[in-house]
Amino acid sequence: MEHSLFRYIVRHSLRHQIILLILTVASFPFLYIFLDLPKVILNKAIQGSDFPKTYFGFEFDQLEYLFALCAIFLLLVIVNQAFKYVINVYKGLLGERMLRRLRYDLFMRVLRFPLPHFRRTSAGETIPMITSEVEPLGGYIAEAIATPAYQGGTLLTILAFLFVQDPLMGLAAISLYPIQIYLIPKLQRKVNNLGKTRVRLMRKVSDRIGETITGIQEIRSNDTAAYELADFANRMNGVFWVRYEIYIRKFFIKFLNNFISQLGPFFFFTIGGYLVIKGQLSIGALVAVISAYKELYSPWKELLAYYQMKEDARIKYEQVVAQFEPAGMIDPDRLLSDPPKIEPFTGEIVLSGVSLADEGEIQLLEGVSLHLPLDAHTAVVGGAGSGKHELALILARLADPQSGRVTIGGQDLAGLPDAVVGRRIAFVGASTVFFNGALADNLLYGLKHRPVIARELDGEAKRLWERDLNEARRSGNCEWDINADWIDYDAVGGEGIEAVERRMIEALKIVRLDDDVFALGLRGRIDPEAEPERAARVLEGREKFHSALGAEGLGKLVEPFEVERWNDNASVAENLLFGAPRGDGEELEALVEHPFVEEVLTDGSLDADLVEAGRRIAATMIELFADLPPDHEFFEQYSFISSEDLPGYQTLLNRIEREGVGALDAQERRRLVGLALQLIPARHRLDVLDDRVRERILVARKRLMEHGPGDLKARIEFFDRTRYHARSSIQDNILFGRIVHGQAQARGKVGQKLAQVIDEAELRDVVMAAGLAFQVGSGGSRLSNAQRQKAAIARALLKRPDLLVLSEATSAVDTLEQVDLVERLREAMAGHCIVWSLQRPALARSFDRVVVMQGGRVAQTGTPDEIDQEGSAFRRLTSEG
Repeated sequence: MEHSLFRYIVRHSLRHQIILLILTVASFPFLYIFLDLPKVILNKAIQGSDFPKTYFGFEFDQLEYLFALCAIFLLLVIVNQAFKYVINVYKGLLGERMLRRLRYDLFMRVLRFPLPHFRRTSAGETIPMITSEVEPLGGYIAEAIATPAYQGGTLLTILAFLFVQDPLMGLAAISLYPIQIYLIPKLQRKVNNLGKTRVRLMRKVSDRIGETITGIQEIRSNDTAAYELADFANRMNGVFWVRYEIYIRKFFIKFLNNFISQLGPFFFFTIGGYLVIKGQLSIGALVAVISAYKELYSPWKELLAYYQMKEDARIKYEQVVAQFEPAGMIDPDRLLSDPPKIEPFTGEIVLSGVSLADEGEIQLLEGVSLHLPLDAHTAVVGGAGSGKHELALILARLADPQSGRVTIGGQDLAGLPDAVVGRRIAFVGASTVFFNGALADNLLYGLKHRPVIARELDGEAKRLWERDLNEARRSGNCEWDINADWIDYDAVGGEGIEAVERRMIEALKIVRLDDDVFALGLRGRIDPEAEPERAARVLEGREKFHSALGAEGLGKLVEPFEVERWNDNASVAENLLFGAPRGDGEELEALVEHPFVEEVLTDGSLDADLVEAGRRIAATMIELFADLPPDHEFFEQYSFISSEDLPGYQTLLNRIEREGVGALDAQERRRLVGLALQLIPARHRLDVLDDRVRERILVARKRLMEHGPGDLKARIEFFDRTRYHARSSIQDNILFGRIVHGQAQARGKVGQKLAQVIDEAELRDVVMAAGLAFQVGSGGSRLSNAQRQKAAIARALLKRPDLLVLSEATSAVDTLEQVDLVERLREAMAGHCIVWSLQRPALARSFDRVVVMQGGRVAQTGTPDEIDQEGSAFRRLTSEG
């Protein structure tokens, strides 16, 4: 990366800068004619006497000549403003391309940072540099040559023509201000909205950069730098087009503003000239107005501002470059080179005199020499500071030794590209980062090295893709399509997404995560429009489930939804609306505020009943929970009201006691109705709704379903026994009702029967697919630590590595499950190499070989039987652990 900002500009934008310079120079003759034309109008049209005049075979009298020259003046206004508009938009385009290139270059450098650099540099320091701090640089790069050339040229042109006059361009005509005040704010609002969109997009970019920095270990070990670069380029593409539209609109506003301002001379020359000819206005007054109008712009001030911007940009660029050039950066060829064929590793791993020290020169490994067969499973054990974790990092090439050499099958590990290391070696550490998205996407992350199958595009989609691709080339971004199929099917050992799903489920079974994913799938959803076959199969499972409940006498465990019946195990809101909101994030209770729903409640006097029910619920909640601390678990389990809201409801009840319910305003009544709508009678057993109220709710339900307006029905998906309910989970679709509260072991029995029916109806693949679509959250935060560790091991298994390196990879898993997991992994990796830095040394007894580390050195190595001797380091470790 160039250390000089000017050299960076010349290297990447010289051709565009020359185009801008040509456009700028080309505008000067028109500017000069524009400045000279008023003199011609005054001297030859207004004060001239030799009329008629003949030009190009046309004869003009004085008024005709005046109007012709004024028309030329108006044309020059358009031409000059058009030049400014084109130059400004082109500068905006150039600035965005260079900003996109600069951010891409910096992001690629982040991928090349040595891992120790991330321990001393926080993400909060790096992210703003890529996102916000380089923002002014794009604007300056666009202005670097064009602005001094244009402003300087304009200043010289004005000085040449108006040697003794004030060089300012003029002031806007007061008579035109109302037009500008009315139009410009309207247009500016759209620019402001686009600006907000840009900020939101940049926040998402910032989040992704943060995830990348946190997950750099996974990127390196899985060779997904190309995928990350394609993803980043795609995100920057969205930002680019929003900003480009901002430039178009912003400079159109400027064009319009300037155009309106320049209409002043047109009116002055036409109307004023006419009045001068008629003797109603003096020539001096006209000249004074025109001279005052030309004080709009100040090129000298623009040049001063440019100088300040240049200095700020230079300093900022130098700071950014210095920050993004740490010692030990990964060579870009090693990061992105893609050999035509990658052969499996064979032979053995040989470490010869490997040493590693941290930045404080503390020796972590010292002279480690080992021979590890690639068809054996090796356990590495040791205490804290023994170097076992560092040895694992060295073998996964996530740390480079200061001295010594590591070879695999005779190949120097340090010289292999990431395309080889990331595909033939898998690494799983104690803490693994998952990226925000579906579980399946994270499991397949180790298979996304390069696009495998391109998208089939035609028509408008193809045109847009080619446009984006060309723009990526111009901006120096990669040309990989993030929306192509990136899955390496050869690596996973199957053709097509169905085979990949089977392999994922197999890997999940190996790590004992399949039951967790099944449970997640039961809570997941299916889009019946996108997956009609799977939705139809769930409906078949619904009928089999309810038939099985009836046949086995378990019907009392689930209360089904029936349009004519009240459901004691559903909330009052569900009973009233008999459905769920279609919109994501919309609460069922919020739909009750629809005018038609309020009308129905009022007509049936239900609003008063629900207010009273809400009042009684609030009183009960205050009586039960007022004396509990705010963090008490009962608030989450039983209370309708949070601890923060209790005082407000207490105040509301006190007011009702003093003034009566009739004194409440509409908002206060809604608060109480909202409490009543949350009530589940069978669960809460508060006895605030009698049979009369329930019957009236059913009557209201019927009216809402039959006579509700279209906008209300569009927001509710009603329950229907014959249809898949898109807003409900798979489990709720099969249940099509609510589990009965108060029945002994009802939930467990229903769960068992549900699982049995799912297997009999062959729906397990549907549920597992929904589980794989589970959104894991930022960093995998929606998964437990143990689930993340198991999923990380499953991800490693999916790419079928020759060498699987693990470092305390099951530390969050309970002891008995660790033993089972070790056995299952060893069975799955039979014939391939495992090197496992274990947290519990006793687990090493089942491995083929054991390496005991002490103080960064190899203390013992051999089979478990060979090193398990009285007084040995291995015996001491296993007896302690």
